[in-house]
Amino acid sequence: MSSEQRSRRRKSPRFEHSVDRDYDLAELDSALLHSIYAGKLRYCPETESTNTLGVQAAGSGAQEGTILLANQQTAGRGRNGHTWYSQPGTAILVSVVLRPPISATEALWLSLMTGVAVHDAISGICGLSCDLRWPNDLLIGRKKICGILTEISADSDQLRFAVIGIGVNVNQRSFPAEFSDSATSLLIETGKEWSRTELLIALLQALELEYRRTLSRSEEEALLHRLEAISSYVMGRPVHVDEAGGYDGITAGLDRRGFLRVRTPDGMRTVLSGGVRERS
Repeated sequence: MSSEQRSRRRKSPRFEHSVDRDYDLAELDSALLHSIYAGKLRYCPETESTNTLGVQAAGSGAQEGTILLANQQTAGRGRNGHTWYSQPGTAILVSVVLRPPISATEALWLSLMTGVAVHDAISGICGLSCDLRWPNDLLIGRKKICGILTEISADSDQLRFAVIGIGVNVNQRSFPAEFSDSATSLLIETGKEWSRTELLIALLQALELEYRRTLSRSEEEALLHRLEAISSYVMGRPVHVDEAGGYDGITAGLDRRGFLRVRTPDGMRTVLSGGVRERS
């Protein structure tokens, strides 16, 4: 966080009046009219998980660009079986159906491009810079502001569809004790509430831009450079990796496929799916 942003927080100790308690669906539809999402918004005030809805919709033939949006989740899911806590009317809880012509082994690019898109949307709307913790968490300081969950279905090695779930903590004033040390929100960081409609529009537009770049295949190296520029975790960070029985090391950048490399006492290792956490 910059000194200017810290100063803004000190000058706004009280939370400002509520911006919105629900989405402006007409504004969303209008803003997305000329995008891959046009006419494909499905809104549910409350659901167990937007990703569950997205997987069901995609399996039933939902078109690419279909959006599953909720005001509240009662059983939100994160990566590696983690839960995602949300309060009604405070977070962005959205999943997007995509059908990229890529192999299942290339699906990591979808999570990585989404992290860049969310980073750019929050930066553009709120003026806050997030840190990307490979491959799917966005942090402010050491607290999570956004989680990303990508679920895929494939025939042999060819991707049939991907559902990208995004949860952004926007207007939460506080979190339950079990999350208070690990989660934060845009409201907590800035002292003001934000329009979820405006932020969601920026997020979806940024996601479409990154998606088109990813499909071009010529932008992969540029995406890696952008990831390394917004992440303090991919290089020189002491971490613990959960996979393969668990091991410790120092992050050593991304390989050409987007996977994280970790230098260990036994040599260089590549993280394929395990959770990565900073070591104290």
